[in-house]
Amino acid sequence: MMEKRKANVLLVDDEEQFLDALSQRLEARGLKVKAVTSGEDAVDQVEDHNFDAIIVDLAMPGIDGIETLKRIKEKRPDLEIIMLTGHATVKSGIEAMKLGADDFLEKPVDLNVLLEKIGKAKHKRMLVVEKGRQEDVKKILKSKTW
Repeated sequence: MMEKRKANVLLVDDEEQFLDALSQRLEARGLKVKAVTSGEDAVDQVEDHNFDAIIVDLAMPGIDGIETLKRIKEKRPDLEIIMLTGHATVKSGIEAMKLGADDFLEKPVDLNVLLEKIGKAKHKRMLVVEKGRQEDVKKILKSKTW
């Protein structure tokens, strides 16, 4: 359980009150949270920071959650993204999953469920990072003429 509490999370939602409340609740449980109010800001954040999980609201002005998901996955396909919505439809959920979302949750979100999903996302991301490191080591070893 302690591993879940040290996750680095990006929250993306245009509803500032929801964003503030969820950020405070996650930080109170030991997570490091960066919160932004637009998809554009989220895309900018992933260029400079590593996140264990990104939680993106589906319905936002400007670029919506689906477009935000697409742009993040284009830049950083290794990132784990959980979609949140207050207006869930089966169609939007399927579309998000096809585009690389790791999960899809409805608002109001159960904090324990969200924490579990964040923990799973962090674990999955750690496996991907470790696999990449192992591949890098193999390349280095093959390139050396001992």
